[in-house]
Amino acid sequence: MTDTSTPRAEQSLDEEETEPTAVHDETGEADEESADETPSTREKKTVGESELFRQSEIAADYVEGLLDILDYDGDIDELVSAGRPMVEVVGARLENLVGQRGATLEALQELARLAVFRQTGTPSRLLLDVSGYRANRRKELAAVAKNAVEKAKEHGEAVRLEPMSAFERKCVHDVVNAMSGVQSESEGVEPNRRIIVRPTD
Repeated sequence: MTDTSTPRAEQSLDEEETEPTAVHDETGEADEESADETPSTREKKTVGESELFRQSEIAADYVEGLLDILDYDGDIDELVSAGRPMVEVVGARLENLVGQRGATLEALQELARLAVFRQTGTPSRLLLDVSGYRANRRKELAAVAKNAVEKAKEHGEAVRLEPMSAFERKCVHDVVNAMSGVQSESEGVEPNRRIIVRPTD
């Protein structure tokens, strides 16, 4: 089995994304995957666009309050993208809101989702991004996934990636599932849950 590593987020700061069709990953995040959901389950979860925008507004107000407390300056945009509420924060010197490998960002996202839930009573698939971290991280992880696929095909053995967050695993699964001759699955428990890329031919 081959071991590879993802580039550290600090090297190039950048989740979620369409659901993979054949992912074996329990991410612990409602937004990362729903491969096992039935169509009827998905229908029950359907939320109108106006309600999704309301969720993004609630989250944006919450994040704005946090920025005021921390005395950070940032422009906050609330929107609906790919059928999910989203809040983007852009500004200088916001690295502390991202944290190492996006850990702080993930925590802030969960707090924002909780703020939405407390006001609406509905679990939210809200996506929070700071300074384009997630977009840049997706690019890095796409390269990691492609490299793992090449190694798996070349050596004919499984490639074991380093532990990743739910967002990171989702990004890798999406790339691997779009390629032929390989499959990906997750193993382990948080925070050491990781992806295994296996050749299928």
